[in-house]
Amino acid sequence: MLYELKQSGDIWYNRLSEYLLKEGYVNNHVCLCIFIKKTTSGFIIIVVYVDDLNITGTHKEILKAMMYLKNEVEMKNLREIKYCIGLRIKHL
Repeated sequence: MLYELKQSGDIWYNRLSEYLLKEGYVNNHVCLCIFIKKTTSGFIIIVVYVDDLNITGTHKEILKAMMYLKNEVEMKNLREIKYCIGLRIKHL
């Protein structure tokens, strides 16, 4: 029933934010929808857009983050994105 509430977006963001901060992510001070985590084996960046997450980083860290997130929220892996907010994404 979360989708029927006016404050649904805030509730979702606060829950996700709390969960990521607990795991050691740092919230970007310029754009609060960006969460960054650096480790000795790599890095990961999670960008939140409404109820979508775009995840980028080193392969090992992406796999760890996806397993971590799947324990908390229902997720689908839609693979590599081609467009996001009107921007074309090119993977190298």
